[in-house]
Amino acid sequence: MIQQFYLDKRPHNGLTYDEYFKLFKEKVENTDPDSLQEEARKYLEYSKLNFQRSTRIHKTYSVDPQLKEAIENITLNQLWMVITENWCGDSAQNLPFIAEIGKLSAKISLRIVLRDSNPDIIDLYLTNGTRSIPKLVAFDESGNELFQWGPRPKPAQELVTKLKNEGMTHDKFIEQLHLWYGKNHGKELEYEFKRILGAE
Repeated sequence: MIQQFYLDKRPHNGLTYDEYFKLFKEKVENTDPDSLQEEARKYLEYSKLNFQRSTRIHKTYSVDPQLKEAIENITLNQLWMVITENWCGDSAQNLPFIAEIGKLSAKISLRIVLRDSNPDIIDLYLTNGTRSIPKLVAFDESGNELFQWGPRPKPAQELVTKLKNEGMTHDKFIEQLHLWYGKNHGKELEYEFKRILGAE
């Protein structure tokens, strides 16, 4: 089923990753915390930490050769729509990898759609009934869906579910989740993308 939002070209008019990252940088560098209400200040702190995480990944990441070959072998134009927000910790730990992977092929057009200003789009791609992000949905040129990924690698999701079921507080399980990301270095994400692309 081709979605109306695709026909309306809303993903096509989304932000490029460079545009998204520029706005991200301006937000964390130029926003005065004292001008914000308490909750907005909290989200700004999340964004600052996430900018550091994302920047570190961009500086250190090299794409797995097998995944690189699979991406370079793509023959049909694809639009990769990522629904996200820059305050999201899972986005900071995953979107930079997706951006670096997408750069490897001129056939891939990566566009960022902001969740909070596009609730009708994220509501089509809920995770267990929640608006979890980041969410990647890939389309061919006609708007047919090719695949979905997100909001986090399967082992990370399993860890969160386990810790929640054990009654761990939000702050504690988030801490454990980011420790997992720090140890994994994007390897599980790469494995899942290789499987999606038929290289695994």
